[in-house]
Amino acid sequence: KMLSDSNRILTTTSSVFPLTIFPTTLNVEATRITIIYRQLFSSQVHSVDIKDISNVLIETGILFATLTIISRTYTENNITIGTIWKSDAIFIRRIIEGLRMLAEENMDTTNYTVEELLQKLKKLSTTKIVL
Repeated sequence: KMLSDSNRILTTTSSVFPLTIFPTTLNVEATRITIIYRQLFSSQVHSVDIKDISNVLIETGILFATLTIISRTYTENNITIGTIWKSDAIFIRRIIEGLRMLAEENMDTTNYTVEELLQKLKKLSTTKIVL
């Protein structure tokens, strides 16, 4: 049960098509994030454990944003997903920051449904973001 619950996708977003011909997808799970970079005939998948994320940055425009995840262990340290909806970037950042807080406290999230967990994560990260 713990294995299946820890791999539940809590939220997902992709770079906006047609502005990005081969969209990048970001999946946020309870214990890690997975980024899928697509190309013409191939793709790359990167996973980073929530506990290994040191920071989440957002650069915003009027409609779109770039989300940068800084990892303690990833070789290049920065994982960037561009041309995503601004509201998605803000939401994803809040969820990741909440998961980071839970990971620091070694909290077990397997007892919550996806909806319950998302509600708790939103409450944990209630800092007003000025954009």
